[in-house]
Amino acid sequence: LRLVGLGDVYKRQVKGKDFIDEKKIRTNLEQQAHPDPQRVRDILQKSLSIKLLTPEETAVLLNVTDPALLEEMREAALEVKKRVYDNRIVFFAPLYCSNLCVNRCVYCGFRSDNPEEKRHILSPEEIYRETEAIIDEGHKRLIAVYGEHPKSDADYIADSISTIYAVKRTTPSGNGFNNIRRVNINAAPMAVEDLRKLWRAGIGTFQVFQETYHPGRYAELHPANTIKGNFRWRLYAMHRAMDAGIDDVAIGALFGLYDWKFEVMGLVEHAHDLERQFGIGPHTISFPRMQPAPGSFLSENSPYLVNDDAFKRLVMVLRLAVPYTGLIVTARERAELRREIINYGCTQTDASSKIGIGAYAGKKLQEENADKVQFMLGDQRSLDEVIKELADDGYITSFCTAGYRCGRTGDKIMNLLEKGVEGKFCKLNAVLTFREYLNDYASAATKEAGERLIQRELQEIENTSFFTDKKLLPTFLNYYRRIAAGERDLYMSVSYTHLTLPTIL
Repeated sequence: LRLVGLGDVYKRQVKGKDFIDEKKIRTNLEQQAHPDPQRVRDILQKSLSIKLLTPEETAVLLNVTDPALLEEMREAALEVKKRVYDNRIVFFAPLYCSNLCVNRCVYCGFRSDNPEEKRHILSPEEIYRETEAIIDEGHKRLIAVYGEHPKSDADYIADSISTIYAVKRTTPSGNGFNNIRRVNINAAPMAVEDLRKLWRAGIGTFQVFQETYHPGRYAELHPANTIKGNFRWRLYAMHRAMDAGIDDVAIGALFGLYDWKFEVMGLVEHAHDLERQFGIGPHTISFPRMQPAPGSFLSENSPYLVNDDAFKRLVMVLRLAVPYTGLIVTARERAELRREIINYGCTQTDASSKIGIGAYAGKKLQEENADKVQFMLGDQRSLDEVIKELADDGYITSFCTAGYRCGRTGDKIMNLLEKGVEGKFCKLNAVLTFREYLNDYASAATKEAGERLIQRELQEIENTSFFTDKKLLPTFLNYYRRIAAGERDLYMSVSYTHLTLPTIL
């Protein structure tokens, strides 16, 4: 294969070395093997001040085993989440556009040498129909997913972004229309010039998972002479995205490929390097656990599969280590575990998810098209069911995309997140989008639960001095009444620089 853009890799190394240093990671984990409880508590206080933890501090938390201390960590993680994001849970839907792939990753159902996989790439018309079906569930944002293949190149992805944004659907209540307001992308690493095409097309967040941060294990799982076989090309994918102007990037690891503590350390090192080089950390971190994949022995027999207890610990440590970032728990997980993991500091999740190619329009469950899925989901509940559960637990569903449309991205939103300000503005817009959902899509049971919650939220907002001091309350209440009466897509827009009066865009 012709390796492209290696200059972009080498220019981002520090003194000729990658930011992932296997020896350093192992040393940190070994030296912090028996953490002092007082040091743990001191680290928790640093996290509660919304400061990025060092790798050494992260290693301390990873080595805690005392149940009482772990509970203190969980409580601190949830408090960090509340300080930065309040009680919001942001929803999205995944849209798989293609399962064509040139790689041979041994854990993946999409790999090119899997004879059980039936290949298909969605046409623009099919993407349009899939988007219609997603919107009709009530979604307002999605993440489009693509295999690595010449047919799903940057031009195809850019065209699909435009197609998705063009879809508008009349709401079931008849009050205006609904549409996808934010398209995030999960795709293969690209050269800067291709990433610029996505930026011009209106990409939201660009997401690439490193899969595993251990170079040796990475080489075992990704055969040589494939594009994905180059560890460094993938390692610096987010750096190239930043160079291309995409300032919202998302990182992740596939837990189950290697030791989970090493992967958490890799993610934290990644966050540090992005901050060091660009002043912007990852917008979100994902921590999917490997699930059974059609035609993959390893997906069910890896020696590094992560049990539920370790999964809870790694989520908790990630929340504490990178306190400003969004944490995404997905429908890979069982419903009951996903409900519990939310309380470890997660901020985003999906629902009504279908990962078969063309499965939304065809209304197919994964068992009906298992030959076209990358892995098997653990939770196939509808959006409405999950929203009701969260409302019962005191979490408000948010479909807000106002920050992105107002330019609060990259270093701007990071600054506001670290100061605990962004979450306050997002709370207002969460209530507005939740009001839309309750009016347009909610079942009777979900609307009943949602109405109880939204009244508590309104009372809290009216009694919060921040909103009165910033003179936000009159505009917010005006928007709320107008949405309740049938208007749609009203949102609070605020100046990043002055944080004064909202403006209508």
